[in-house]
Amino acid sequence: MELIQHPKVLVNEQKIAERISVLGKEITKNYKGKKLTLVCVLKGCIPFTADLIREIPIPFIVDVVHASSYVNKHSTGTVQILSKPKLELKDRHVLLIDDILDTGRTLTAISAALQEHEPASIKTCVLLDKPSRRTEPIYADYAGFEIPNEFVVGYGLDYNEYYRNLPYIGTLDSD
Repeated sequence: MELIQHPKVLVNEQKIAERISVLGKEITKNYKGKKLTLVCVLKGCIPFTADLIREIPIPFIVDVVHASSYVNKHSTGTVQILSKPKLELKDRHVLLIDDILDTGRTLTAISAALQEHEPASIKTCVLLDKPSRRTEPIYADYAGFEIPNEFVVGYGLDYNEYYRNLPYIGTLDSD
């Protein structure tokens, strides 16, 4: 597929910022007074996590996991956890942050791996939720936007590592 200059806008910058502000308020209210660890799924959710943490004015620590399940525009059906959290999660409340909840395989696999660390709780927060493709019985505890079954890029999401720098969520033409 040839790269296109400007993908079609699905969710603009202003709507993203407004929704992240609301999510930050909800998370702050629900985790106030708790030992919170945010675990970011690399690489796609870097912009989302960066903006979200600025909206959460309570103490927390941040760690990362690196997982992959896509080649080009297609899910491989297999989740590879390439790196695990380094910080202590035992008895901490973990908020797992990802860019998109699609089939649910990635969040299911990472959640299962995090359970081994004996956290007090694990909840999920995603920028985008695509329930029409769900194959695993998982949902997001916090979700930014429900989107249709389209391949999306921008605001951290990529196509072969391109488009992550777009300030909005866009769609690519089908091939």
